[in-house]
Amino acid sequence: MRLLFRVALGFVVFAGMALAASKPHVITFGKWTAVKSSIAPDESQSSDVKVRPLFLDGRLKEFTFGIPHEVTENLFVVRRIVRVNDTLPQETASTPRWTWQRSGWLVVDRVSGHISQASLPEFDPDSSSASWYRDYVAYCGVSDDGRKLYAVVAQLGRRKPILKKPMGEAGGEPATDSECAVPSWQRSPTRVSFVSKADQKFTFAVRGHTVEVVTDDEPEEEAGQ
Repeated sequence: MRLLFRVALGFVVFAGMALAASKPHVITFGKWTAVKSSIAPDESQSSDVKVRPLFLDGRLKEFTFGIPHEVTENLFVVRRIVRVNDTLPQETASTPRWTWQRSGWLVVDRVSGHISQASLPEFDPDSSSASWYRDYVAYCGVSDDGRKLYAVVAQLGRRKPILKKPMGEAGGEPATDSECAVPSWQRSPTRVSFVSKADQKFTFAVRGHTVEVVTDDEPEEEAGQ
């Protein structure tokens, strides 16, 4: 009898664990709110940004802005924005002085509920404007010292970019999305084009994990939507 009871109890526990493991996660966004975000190192300039919270199973996980990009049915990416405590040590305010700062991109898995930061080398939160296609992202990256500009193509799941090509000197302006135009994609074959502030155009063919330069004498294909 005890053996039957233990077997039945074990079955109930196992079934409960299986049910808990298979419980789907619920990813939702909250309401939009307008905030001020600094776009200069000395906070001399700011811009209005509409942000909204990201909830996992009803719990606040992150704050986001912009429109998400659907990578697959279960995976999407969205820009992150963080609220930073800007209170100085000598200040005695009863409440923190909060400031909003743009950050990188979040990768959200609807099935597992896992939320992580996308690995985007040389991505500058204030001056890089990302353009997504499938699981690829193209943007103009900036070196750590803020002097060099790069054409970057990265792929989700890979730490190193599949393309990092110098595009000259960075402008160094504190305005958002100022370094170059938003890269444009096309399909069949998959290509991405960058245009610098000096009106230099660079086009690259993307094949799997490799990228090749497209020369001027190669015919252009129909642009993707």
